[in-house]
Amino acid sequence: MPSRLLRKARSARIRAQRWAMDRASFRQARRMHAYLASLPASGRPVLFFNASTRINRLSLNAAFSLVASWAVRAAGAPVRYVECRKGMLQCILGTRLSNLDADLPCAACMRFSRGLFAEPLTRPLATDREMAAEVTRELEGLSLEDLTAWEHDGLPLGSLVLPSLRWVLRRHNLPGDPGVASLMRRYLASAASMAAQWRRILEETDPRALVIFNGITFPEAVARAVARSMDVPVVTHEVALRPMSAFFTHGEATLREIPVPEGFALTPEQDRQLDDHLARRSRGRFTMAGIRFWPKMQPLPEWLQARIAEHKALVPIFTNVIFDTSQVHANVLFGDMLAWLSALEGVVRKHPEVLFVFRAHPDEERPGKKSRESVADWMQRSDLRERRNVVFFAPRDYVSSYDLIARAKFVMVYNSSIGLEASALGRPVLCAAKARYTQVPSVHFPADREAYLRTLEAFLTAERLPEQEPYQRVARAFLYLELQHYSLDFSGFLREDPTLAGFVSLRGEEPRRMISRERVLLDLLAKGILEGSPFRYPLGPAPEGPIPHQDPEA
Repeated sequence: MPSRLLRKARSARIRAQRWAMDRASFRQARRMHAYLASLPASGRPVLFFNASTRINRLSLNAAFSLVASWAVRAAGAPVRYVECRKGMLQCILGTRLSNLDADLPCAACMRFSRGLFAEPLTRPLATDREMAAEVTRELEGLSLEDLTAWEHDGLPLGSLVLPSLRWVLRRHNLPGDPGVASLMRRYLASAASMAAQWRRILEETDPRALVIFNGITFPEAVARAVARSMDVPVVTHEVALRPMSAFFTHGEATLREIPVPEGFALTPEQDRQLDDHLARRSRGRFTMAGIRFWPKMQPLPEWLQARIAEHKALVPIFTNVIFDTSQVHANVLFGDMLAWLSALEGVVRKHPEVLFVFRAHPDEERPGKKSRESVADWMQRSDLRERRNVVFFAPRDYVSSYDLIARAKFVMVYNSSIGLEASALGRPVLCAAKARYTQVPSVHFPADREAYLRTLEAFLTAERLPEQEPYQRVARAFLYLELQHYSLDFSGFLREDPTLAGFVSLRGEEPRRMISRERVLLDLLAKGILEGSPFRYPLGPAPEGPIPHQDPEA
């Protein structure tokens, strides 16, 4: 059969499979609603909102929100789903950079929402056309700099929208392009309209709490800002480290703040579990948010081992994806990640005796999310690529990061997870940006740019580095807590979508039995949302068995 016909046949099979999965999810959602509607409910409602995590397929975060709403309803509290119904002039997921005037996918999005939510429990979020038009006129002619500083009705909408603009453009530093300013104006007009709508919704419903996806993408960021201005508690959520797991918090979900209790130390069994987890990671056998970044993990090639032998020390430098929404917290020492790399150029030239291995993050080349401002592009502009003491690995160079860590004098990171893992494996780590793990002393994180450069120079010239054991102990405790106690397991409700990474379907099961079986998770979610309790499994003896992980080859 010709390849064209094979592709058409495969495409037809995938569409049929997705249609069947969606229908099954809608049936399960209706069954669950019918059961929960039969339970008594009283008190003020909890509002749920996520307009930036799916269009017409069930993403992980959309599923986390739905299941959390079931937990609240099972606990006897009413819920309302705030549903976007053409609530923006321009939404994030509907933005097409190749055609900014393309029609938004509102019909498909609303059709999917109708399949998930019971109509009596929804509150529509529509665009205030008059306000949007007024704001658009006000913004006309403003520069991009003025737009990012723009405020409206007491809300810093420019700064709330900026992370979404960077995410859509796949870059941090924005070009002075008329199309970029035009897109920003559409986002801002949408945000102003949404802020007015949210004030009305919150006044009318007087909610007990608001639960939203991540709190950084602008529809959710605006909802959060308005709710906090009206003293409504807000819960945010994001994907966590384990498969099918979520991180819920009363703070910043993208920062994933996790306290390490005073005196907390791993038992020998917990240490063994963590070592097993790190060993699996070192083989590339893991996924994050359903995405497998390492299709293979290659040992250090002979030419690199020879280059390492030529130098006094090896220092790997691990970068991140510059436009990721978690970067809103990161840039406290340097203006952005590329500014950090530029600050390292003189250091690299000064120390020819040290081999610096620059490693681009594999997600820079993800299909559909390719970075437009990348480490690879930066390296092409830099003359460092010609130096004997510099090696660069592009996103699709699958040389083992863990083999580099094992040979390193110390490890340099911006704010990626590999920094925490390197410290947990016993290597000193110098971190250049705020990360989730810099909230505890798990790595070396100087107070400012000048202190960072002094520390870097001291590390490069020192015969012996500071004692690593205290940092390693905290790093291991933090990572273990994050994996075992703060990564909430939703796998009892969800199945992976085999046709699209990062998406899921609902498991079909009798609701009463499912809720009874998953009572630990549901009670934890309900108490966290309704009572402000921590969203974590109880601290205590080590759970039995290995740390759950996603093994793509299993």
